[in-house]
Amino acid sequence: MARLQRTAPVGVPVHILLRANNRQQCFKASGDYAAFLWWLREYSEKYQVDVHAWALLEDHLHLLSTPNTAGGLSRMIQALGRQYVRFFNQQNQRSGTLWEGRYRSCLVQPAKYLLQVCRYIELNPVRLSLVSHAGDYNWSSFQLNAKGKPSALCKPHAEYLKLGETKEERTEKYLAYCEQSTNEELLKEIRDSINKGLAIGDESFKMEVEKMTGRRVRQLKSGRPLGWRKPK
Repeated sequence: MARLQRTAPVGVPVHILLRANNRQQCFKASGDYAAFLWWLREYSEKYQVDVHAWALLEDHLHLLSTPNTAGGLSRMIQALGRQYVRFFNQQNQRSGTLWEGRYRSCLVQPAKYLLQVCRYIELNPVRLSLVSHAGDYNWSSFQLNAKGKPSALCKPHAEYLKLGETKEERTEKYLAYCEQSTNEELLKEIRDSINKGLAIGDESFKMEVEKMTGRRVRQLKSGRPLGWRKPK
């Protein structure tokens, strides 16, 4: 299919996927993970992006973030990627690119999908058999959202805050939610949306985003030409 233009409207959550080139390792030591999270905090503050969830894995990473300024998310990812590549190359006495290319992104409907995408991201280490329980993995936001570990980086979304009036209530309900079995159809929907650069949500949300941005965020239907943009 044709490559979709990325768009990140202010206030709309975005699922980000960034892979290492040729599936090589982009994180080798604990210091690599820690450095990346340090700069993620720095650049998320600089470009006014709220970070709700993340999972840093050996050859790729997931983020769930909401930009608060136009263009803030892409600037954050670009600055973060460049800074980390310089660090990683210096640490490993290498040169050249580290990332697969442009990052993949998927707009997320908050009310219906934000917590589902958050759970998907934080349970990645379990699905990859890196740990038996998500709470045992140090390089995701699970310990924050499900266990209440303090963090200056994680900014809870309004949908997460609705889980309870207190921090204890929210973490308890979110932990119970994560312990529920995940529907395979939902996993496929999330994967397809991020890999194809489509929005994840109901039709009204997708239509609203297309009207807002003038860019296609739904799967092409038969007969619709590639490169569709809304009529002016």
